[in-house]
Amino acid sequence: MNLRMIAYSVGRILTVIAATMLLPLFLSVYYKEGIAIAYLIPIIISVVIGTVVSLKAPKDKGLYVREGMVIVALGWILISLVGALPFYISGAIPSFIDCFFETVSGFTTTGSTILTDVETMNRSLLFWRSFTHWLGGMGVLVFTMAILSAKDTRTTYMMRAEMPGPVVGKLTSKWQFSIRILYMIYIALTVLETIFLLIGGMPLFDSIVHAFGTAGTGGFGIKNASIGYYDSAYIEYIVAIFMMMFGINFNIYYLFIIRKFSQVRGNDEIKWYLGVIAAATVIIMINIMPIYHTVANSLRYSFFQVTSIVTTTGYSTADFVQWPMLSQIILTLLMLMGGCAGSTGGGMKVIRVVILLKTAYHAVRKAASPRSVLSVKTDGKSVEDTVVRGVLAYFVVYMLFMGISILIVSLDNMDFATTVTSVISVTNNIGPGLSTVGPMGNYSSFSVLSKIVMSIDMLAGRLELYPILLLFSPRIWKRN
Repeated sequence: MNLRMIAYSVGRILTVIAATMLLPLFLSVYYKEGIAIAYLIPIIISVVIGTVVSLKAPKDKGLYVREGMVIVALGWILISLVGALPFYISGAIPSFIDCFFETVSGFTTTGSTILTDVETMNRSLLFWRSFTHWLGGMGVLVFTMAILSAKDTRTTYMMRAEMPGPVVGKLTSKWQFSIRILYMIYIALTVLETIFLLIGGMPLFDSIVHAFGTAGTGGFGIKNASIGYYDSAYIEYIVAIFMMMFGINFNIYYLFIIRKFSQVRGNDEIKWYLGVIAAATVIIMINIMPIYHTVANSLRYSFFQVTSIVTTTGYSTADFVQWPMLSQIILTLLMLMGGCAGSTGGGMKVIRVVILLKTAYHAVRKAASPRSVLSVKTDGKSVEDTVVRGVLAYFVVYMLFMGISILIVSLDNMDFATTVTSVISVTNNIGPGLSTVGPMGNYSSFSVLSKIVMSIDMLAGRLELYPILLLFSPRIWKRN
């Protein structure tokens, strides 16, 4: 284990995060909130520590899979600790555990909150909450690499540990150039959504923070009623469409740009993703028709909530806990699936679900015809056995991880729906669940132990389990 290189890399991450805090610092001064010190202290801490450990690059720059995973896991934990300080120092959130939970929820783009009245918070803190979504959406290390130079051999292993999905692919021959292309697309879509929200009459500040939340598929709102506060069909459809767009693999947009339309049309994941959204929207629309009476209203609320849940954003326009049970079950299943690999969405990812379903289908066919030779295919190509085994292993670990977390959280003696869906929600980086943690609820009533467990769940879910789990393995810290 190259500890010196790990420290050097984490130090660079801290200095970049310190720079991002200058934006809320400026806002706190601009709005005369009197909490500038709440940003100055973590900025100074991050700069001092980051500079000390990364001032001189180590002679041994060897960086492999385990180092990459450790850097990613430690980096996300440390930025969450530092990012929690503005909430704690300002006094906006008295408990540091609650501050940590809120910040982890922000960076992991989960959107679960312990706040009971978000509208009482200072604007600079609201901005910082939503900005953590935007930073975490594409990945904190990806953001760091986009503005700092990094050799491809070192970048590859960290990208594999941070980017969501069973495989990681480059857009170009160089990782850093690929990252910058992705960020150009990410920024362009964020700006475009902000403009559309402004056209719909949403104030500039509100438009920016909601664009941050949508881009990162995070879902932190600045109103207690979330997007429902604006009571505008136009705004709801704009946010829903952009949530759906940010749940798509960003490689698809690059293929559009370079006019490789045949590859887009042949992409199985995007077909399943859009198909599931369409089917779920129609079924829920019909199911909630007795509540909203008209097709237009039913479609409006169904489409918004389906896209919000499947992309793991978590914005809400209605209390879907009050919807019929069929609609609640469909939304719960969408929580597990999530968005596409290579998007900012959470969950298991559509491509994993597709591979699992096709593997199960082939297993049934194999039982009926033992001599047949079958292979799982996506995009018209056979999926390598190593990828299929990796998906199956991930699913087993994923279910075991959630099962253990549910058992621990159950010690709080909450009702079944709250206990189970809260863990499903945080592990899949969604935000709302059912019952107490529904769209009109929050996570404030959980114990300190449960909040710590769910913070770990959020980090593990965002980093696809293995980086966080490996931190607890004694073997990973051996030098050789």
